[in-house]
Amino acid sequence: MVEYLFNSSGEWIAFKKGDYLYNKDCEWIGWFPWGDNDAVNNSGEYLGTICKENRLYRNQFSPYRGYPGYPGYPGYPGYPGYPGFAGHSSLPWNMYDIPKTFLRRQ
Repeated sequence: MVEYLFNSSGEWIAFKKGDYLYNKDCEWIGWFPWGDNDAVNNSGEYLGTICKENRLYRNQFSPYRGYPGYPGYPGYPGYPGYPGFAGHSSLPWNMYDIPKTFLRRQ
């Protein structure tokens, strides 16, 4: 099942399939190693957190949780479709939209 993720403006920026995170171009950009809402990039560095069910934001003060290892390349996820816009949503305290450069394959 695909979970579409949006920024605070409601723009579709990524999607989650299983424990893996992909950008809109279907490139693997990270995963969820701890089984919660915190994602890391392909190098194991904090990338962002899913908030409000479908928003992907970056926490300014995310604590270091240790190196999560490497899950192996997940392969091509298939075309996820186009979800449209989700509408504007206010940012939670100490969170900000993830810069688009962080949403590219490293």
